[in-house]
Amino acid sequence: MNIRVLGCSGAIAAGYKTTAFLLDDDVLIDAGTGVGDLPLDALAAVDHILLSHSHLDHVLGIPLLADAVLRLRAAAGRPPIQVHGLPETLAALRQHIFNGVIWPDFTVLPSREAPVLSLHPFQIGDRVDLGGRLIEVLPAAHTVPAVGFAVDAGTASGHAHWVFTGDTGPNPALWRRLADLRLSHLVIETAFSDDEAEVAHVSQHLHPAELGRELTHLAGSVDVRITHIKPGEVEAVMQGVQALNSPHRISALQAGQEMEL
Repeated sequence: MNIRVLGCSGAIAAGYKTTAFLLDDDVLIDAGTGVGDLPLDALAAVDHILLSHSHLDHVLGIPLLADAVLRLRAAAGRPPIQVHGLPETLAALRQHIFNGVIWPDFTVLPSREAPVLSLHPFQIGDRVDLGGRLIEVLPAAHTVPAVGFAVDAGTASGHAHWVFTGDTGPNPALWRRLADLRLSHLVIETAFSDDEAEVAHVSQHLHPAELGRELTHLAGSVDVRITHIKPGEVEAVMQGVQALNSPHRISALQAGQEMEL
């Protein structure tokens, strides 16, 4: 299995794309602006979208993707793209995006019998099976209902897991679960610098000092990739991260980076 980073920023600016990961060729984990860098045939190959939560920087690629691939998938007789999320996340999409005002409802277009999108709820703790690839839904602690994901790399790797925390503040439930998993990579958000610690607290994001406290709950020495840094905060965030006395191998995630599982 392969995971390609399409976008990993907390906001947009030249050279920055918001959160999206491509698992193999057909599964998106979040659907931020990074999705727009895929060519049309690659967009049409996406069969599943896993959503961490409902915030715009994680979902805004979905309506545009649906519009772009509708004709191609219909002509090929492809089934609807399955969008997986918490019930609250899917309800937010229905109410605020696919409402006929912000965007057409592609869960009933081009027809109710053969729409381009279908919505599928999951719960924290579920293991979603996508063609034999098992993805566990992890708890997150954010301002809206939110999750992270653990992708099981399978028996060939001794069941190592690629873990994405999603947007989250301090999250004891996550570390309790990760204590039972073997990690190949941890992709964890750190949206703000320590100078913005109060903003991070209110918005339930991490800053470097809080990240350091969170990582004390992670045993061993793990490849840790920092994601969701706001564009204006990159230098300050990474200076704070590099100052941490951590046993883990920490670096900033980069768009275009690929991780083999």
